[in-house]
Amino acid sequence: MQNRLIVSSSPHLRSDEAINVIMRDVVIALLPATMAGIYFFGMGAVKVILSAVIAAVATEAAVQKLRNQPISINDWSAVVTGLLLAFNIPATAPWWMPAVGSVFAIAIVKHAFGGLGHNFMNPALAARAMLLASWPVQMTNFIKPGPDAVSTATPLALIGGMEGAGQNLPSLFNLLIGNVGGCIGETSAILLILGGVYLIYRGVITPRIPVIYIATVAVLTFLLGGFNFYFMSYQVLAGGLMLGAIYMATDYSSSPVTPRGQVIFALGCGFFTSIIRLYGGYPEGVSYSILFMNVAAPLIDKYSRPRVFGEVK
Repeated sequence: MQNRLIVSSSPHLRSDEAINVIMRDVVIALLPATMAGIYFFGMGAVKVILSAVIAAVATEAAVQKLRNQPISINDWSAVVTGLLLAFNIPATAPWWMPAVGSVFAIAIVKHAFGGLGHNFMNPALAARAMLLASWPVQMTNFIKPGPDAVSTATPLALIGGMEGAGQNLPSLFNLLIGNVGGCIGETSAILLILGGVYLIYRGVITPRIPVIYIATVAVLTFLLGGFNFYFMSYQVLAGGLMLGAIYMATDYSSSPVTPRGQVIFALGCGFFTSIIRLYGGYPEGVSYSILFMNVAAPLIDKYSRPRVFGEVK
């Protein structure tokens, strides 16, 4: 009778990883792209990043204080939300705009639904959508990197012919390193990929969602874009695809938990991103695609869950 079988509720498999370690790894992964954004866009990027992060952390502490909860700003989750929101805002935005977005992301999208782990959509993306609907002019006022700081269209708008008549398309190399107009974190594809590799190495995310998401966009834009490899490469490297696929679609709270569900989720994100980009009136479709699939994630989980061991019909 020395060896007893102890019956307990799930979970039965536990990990020693803490929330602050995971979130700190995300911040580390975003540091190269953060430095690139500051290098290309200067003090405007610093202003937006600091405003978003400080407002996110302050709102987290204030809401938890009002709800008589333990203040957990040292878990880095608010820092990640603020940084991701700043990545989705142009460097020309006034300082108060990322602050308003961070308050909305933390107070409304995150804590109004129960706090960390209970938000049904990505807080940073929801805040970006709110800012874009409320202040579309400021949210689409992009500048060209460099000392001239002149207004420019994003590469996706240029290749789609929606605006920027007379402007030359940036090279694929400039898209890789981030020397193009756009939001602060949507520029340097190679540094975002580098951060993603670090997160996969650390076990924070799996490559399933990012790879399938990006591959779906590549295949659809190649087929629907007239079998044009250059056009496909532009669609993959430009805009917020790398940022969204690696750092936002993989959010634990708002993405499916089953492997099959994650495949469906990533395919849906890639499909809607491609359709919005190619046939919609807006050159970018990453944010709305991920938000749409966030809402569908519980339903995806419901119909993609594996059978219980020993279950019979």
